[in-house]
Amino acid sequence: MSLNGEWEFRMDDKDQGLTEKWYENGEFDRRITVPFCYQSPLSGIGETEFHDVVWYRRTVTLPPEAKGKRIVLHFGAVDYEAQVWVDGRHAISHQGGQASFSADITDALDTGTDTHTIVVRAQDYFEDLTLPRGKQYWKEKGEVMWFRNMTGIWQSVWLEWMHPLALEKVRFTPHLDTNEIEIETRIQGLAAKARAELSVRITFAGQLIAKETLWAGELETRRIHLKDFNDHGFGRWWSPDRPNLYDVEFTLSSDGIVTDRVTSYFGMRKVSIEGGKVCLNNKPYRMKLVLDQGYFHDGILTAPSDEAIRRDVELCKEMGFNGMRKHQMVADPRYLYWCDKLGVLVWGETANAYAYSEAYAYRMTQEWGEIVSRDYNHPCIVAWVPLNESWGVPDILVDPKQRHHTMALYHFTKSIDSTRLVISNDGWEHCLSDLCTVHDYTRDRQVLLDRYADVGRILNDMPGRKFVYAPGYQYNGEPIMNTEFGGVNLRSLAESPDVTPAARDERQFLEQLVDVIHPMVVSGLVQGYCYTQLTDTETEICGLLTWERKPKVPLDLIRRINEGEIVHY
Repeated sequence: MSLNGEWEFRMDDKDQGLTEKWYENGEFDRRITVPFCYQSPLSGIGETEFHDVVWYRRTVTLPPEAKGKRIVLHFGAVDYEAQVWVDGRHAISHQGGQASFSADITDALDTGTDTHTIVVRAQDYFEDLTLPRGKQYWKEKGEVMWFRNMTGIWQSVWLEWMHPLALEKVRFTPHLDTNEIEIETRIQGLAAKARAELSVRITFAGQLIAKETLWAGELETRRIHLKDFNDHGFGRWWSPDRPNLYDVEFTLSSDGIVTDRVTSYFGMRKVSIEGGKVCLNNKPYRMKLVLDQGYFHDGILTAPSDEAIRRDVELCKEMGFNGMRKHQMVADPRYLYWCDKLGVLVWGETANAYAYSEAYAYRMTQEWGEIVSRDYNHPCIVAWVPLNESWGVPDILVDPKQRHHTMALYHFTKSIDSTRLVISNDGWEHCLSDLCTVHDYTRDRQVLLDRYADVGRILNDMPGRKFVYAPGYQYNGEPIMNTEFGGVNLRSLAESPDVTPAARDERQFLEQLVDVIHPMVVSGLVQGYCYTQLTDTETEICGLLTWERKPKVPLDLIRRINEGEIVHY
C-alpha cells in the first residue's frame, strides 16, 4: 500500500514536539505531498527557510487481506534522522539521509481497530559540515555548485503485509565463468532449528531455465547452474547493448501451505580488470559515462514521476553514453530498475560530508553499508564510489587518520561486495583504488590530446592543486579513467543562472563538446570517461540538457561525438 500523497505536516522550530508528545496528540497545521521535501515546490510548500525539525502524520486503514499478517512500514529515504511512531508507540529510529529502512510495526498497532496513525519526526542539521549531505548547501539559497537543502521524507513510503513465515531478503551473485547464479536467502519467522520448503523457478523470456526445491533454514546459500551458451554474443549475459534479465520466482511453504511468493530478476554480468584492461563479461570495455546529479527543478532530488526517471535513462542512451555516474546522492531503486531493464551502467555513489570527525566516520560507514546491501542485486551497478574529491576527508594529504578512513571504506566495501570495482577517493588523492580516476576540466583540445597520450603527463601535469595519489600510495598500472571533465556551459533558458565562461550559442557549444570529448574517445590510454553533466541545475548550466530535460543540441550529434566523429552544427 503506497503511502505517497497528502500527509499532515508541522514545523517544530522550538523542538518541543517530543516534550509535548506530538506523536500522541499533536496539532498539525499544514499539509504536504509525500515523498517531496518541504523545500520543493512539488511538496505543496516550497519554502527554503531552515527548519531543523519537522513532523508528519498520516492515518491509514488496513484492508481485510492484511488481517493476521505481519505489517511492515518502509521508507525509501528520510533526511537526516527519523523517529517513527505508530498509534503512539515508538516503532523505529534511523540515521542517514540516503539509505532506506523498514520496521515491523505489528506489535505497535492498536489491536482494537483497522485504522492506524503513523507519525514521523525528521531532524536535519543544516550547519553541521561533518554530516553526509552531498550537494545540499549550508545556506538557504543554492549557489556555485550547491543546491537547496532537503529535510525529511524524500523517497517513497509504503506498507507491506506478509505471513509470519516469509522471505525476508535475497542476494544474487552471478558467477559468469561457471555459468552459475548464487542465491542467498534469508527467511524470517522460522522456529528454532525449523526448516521450510523453498521453491526457486528461473525463466528467461518465458522459457524455463532451472527449477529447484530445497529444505531451507533461516539462512541458505545455493548455486544454480543455468545451462546456457554464451559465446559469440548469442547468450544471455547482461550488458548495455543486450540488457538480458532472468526472471525468478520464489515460493515458500510450510506443511504444504504457501506462506510467501516473491518475484524478482537478476542479470548475469561480470566486471573485472584483466591484463590492465577494464572488462565487462571478460572482454575489454570502454565506459562512456555521463555525470547525473539527479536534480529536478520542482522536486530537487525527488523525481516527479517514474516516467521522468525512465526518460533520464533513455536520454543517456540516445546520446551515445553507456552509463551514468550517480553523483553525491544515492539513486532511487526505480532509477536502478530502469538502468537494469534498459541497459545503462551505474557507478554507485553517496552523499559526502565536507569536514572530517570521528562522528562522521561512524555515520558514513554505517550508512554506506546499508546502501551497498540494498542495491547489491542490481546488475547495472559496476562500481562503488564512497568518496569523491576528498569530500569528508579534506586533509587527507597531511592527516593519516583520514587516509585510514578512506582505506577502511575501500576494504569495507570489498568485504561485503567482491564483485565490483571500488574507487577509494574519486578524482584525486587516491589511496588504494581499482582504477586511477582523474578529474580534468581543461578545454583545450590539443592539450587534452597530448596529456592523455602519456601516463606520466596524466599523473604529474594535471591542472589544479591536488596530487593524483595521497602520500604513501602510488600508481601501479591501474586502468586510467577521466571521471569528470567537460563542464561546457550554455545558458539556454532565461531563468538559468548566468555562469561564465559560457558558449555564445549552440554552434560554439557543440564545437567545445568536440574539443573535450574527442580526445577521450581516441586516447589509447583512457579506458573510460564521465562527461559533466547530464542536466543543468539551479546553479549550473553545464548540462547537455536543460533542467527541464530539453536537449541543447540534437541528441544524435552528441551520440556521434561519443562514437569518435568530429561533427559540426
